[in-house]
Amino acid sequence: MRGILLRGGVFVLLAGFILLPLAQTFVLSFMSTLPREGMVEGQWSLINYRNIAADPALVASIGNSMIYVSLNVALCIGAGLPAAYALSRYRFVGDRHFLFLLLAFRVTPPVVLSLPIFILFANAGLVNTPVGIALVHCLFNLPIAIWILESFISAVPREFDETAFLDGHSLPSFLLRHLIPAIAPGIGVTAFFCFIFSWVEVVFARILTVTGGKPITMAINALFSFQTDIGLVMAMTVVSLIPGVGLIWFVRNHIARGFTIRA
Repeated sequence: MRGILLRGGVFVLLAGFILLPLAQTFVLSFMSTLPREGMVEGQWSLINYRNIAADPALVASIGNSMIYVSLNVALCIGAGLPAAYALSRYRFVGDRHFLFLLLAFRVTPPVVLSLPIFILFANAGLVNTPVGIALVHCLFNLPIAIWILESFISAVPREFDETAFLDGHSLPSFLLRHLIPAIAPGIGVTAFFCFIFSWVEVVFARILTVTGGKPITMAINALFSFQTDIGLVMAMTVVSLIPGVGLIWFVRNHIARGFTIRA
């Protein structure tokens, strides 16, 4: 009994340590933290969320983030699935080394490639656009997508492919009708990680959005000034958490099944 109580107490303390900053963020987002006419500091109000809706730059930053994150996830899965299938089903000299090379590229610090990427994207006219951020995020997230999808495809027996081909399916038909439903948990895990890595990335978001196309991370950073409206910052932070929480809810079953399968 004492051991159960001890573990329960440790769990409560750990949960409180993790959730306390989130709870404080949520509470402050509903408070007026600057002097305003007809409103005292600390008063509960929706003024911060109304200010977000009334600011075109903040609204645009939310839309920009949703655009480039969605494009990043779609590109990573669309390009990673055929590559992962090829690496899983076909053998060639250096195939395993190629997988490790992909992982080594992923752990390269993004700031090392910031200058050449900026020059390349500037010449291509992709600076200050959500598409540019999506492409550079795909460059770094694609190795992770290939690694995750390759492991899930390798868990599917080769006889599954052969049976579908004997039934007359082409490779695209097999991928769409049979393989994708079979590895849906892996696709859910891949989408989750690609979304998270892209949503919280700030290095390329800062470099590639000099005058326009700023994502929500840069919009929050721009709110800090000599007299920062903490309530507005916290409200934007809460808004930035909503898509991530929504994605986790949407793919929660796939994520749970995915980690169970790979375990």
